Amino acid sequence: MIKKVMKLGVLTSLAAFSFIGLKAQTTTPTNNGGVYIRGGYNLSNISTSNDGSVNDSRALSTFHAGVIADLPVAPILSVQTGLLLNGQGSKANWYLDDNNKSDNYVKTKFNPLYLQLPVNAVVKLPVSESTKFIVGAGPYIQMGIGGKSKMESSFAGVKSSSSEDIKFNNDDPTTGDQEGARYDRLKRFDAGINALAGFEIDRFMITANYGLGLTKINSTQTDNNNNDKNKFRTFSVGVGFKL
Repeated sequence: MIKKVMKLGVLTSLAAFSFIGLKAQTTTPTNNGGVYIRGGYNLSNISTSNDGSVNDSRALSTFHAGVIADLPVAPILSVQTGLLLNGQGSKANWYLDDNNKSDNYVKTKFNPLYLQLPVNAVVKLPVSESTKFIVGAGPYIQMGIGGKSKMESSFAGVKSSSSEDIKFNNDDPTTGDQEGARYDRLKRFDAGINALAGFEIDRFMITANYGLGLTKINSTQTDNNNNDKNKFRTFSVGVGFKL
């Protein structure tokens, strides 16, 4: 599903560029920048194969919220950075009988929380005096701060549930080692690349974003460059309000 959304986004962006390119010739661009309170929906997943693909049925609905600063560099160019509370993770459901999902199942949710610092270069193309089409990309780093791992099961009508705090290692980011690495701990720090597109309308900014994780999430994994398995993949839609 995430791949389909990305393809649709590319086609939509190309069409928008064709239209906006004509409008931009007759519209004088302005770029005032500002600070935005932002929040929205995340559809998070974790890659399951060496080429970085995901199992769509494991996508987890979560959220992001925080503050973004839009720093003008040119009439149509800004750098956007800030701090976001960012939900990641995935889910998995197992059923003894796919035709009877009311009993004999195990459902798990893995939902770590991070503080994310994005740095995106954003191009703003005017559509009208109050509306701009925006597109951009850039790196992000994030630090794990908490989250929950939950399990729910039902067998022969007997239900049970459990919840555990997600733990992170005690890594020193200035070294190449993963201090405090254990099989039951995530890496404290994660990094990746964001790509975004959307619209700036008056005091609102509405964007869709795709986050491509570049590092494996488990603290005992060091083969980050060998393949793209076990990395975050996150599609998000958010709204920002300019203060």
